[in-house]
Amino acid sequence: MAGKIPPELIDRINELSKKKKESGLSAAESKEQRKLRQKYLSLFRETFRSNVEMLQVFDKKGNEVTPEKVKQIQRKKGLRDD
Repeated sequence: MAGKIPPELIDRINELSKKKKESGLSAAESKEQRKLRQKYLSLFRETFRSNVEMLQVFDKKGNEVTPEKVKQIQRKKGLRDD
């Protein structure tokens, strides 16, 4: 999966968040926290985008109704034959 979020990243974000609530963070820790959160959001967005680009939508009758924009992206990535 593209951009999988490593558990260590989440663990460190949580550590810093807990420390901030309990005793506060140093300037270096605050800077690290911001960088880690930015990295997390970047990976989350990448993963979410990849998931959306891979999906196909079908109506109750079984007809594909995937939005054309998503179909175009899938064609560019070689994921569609049509």
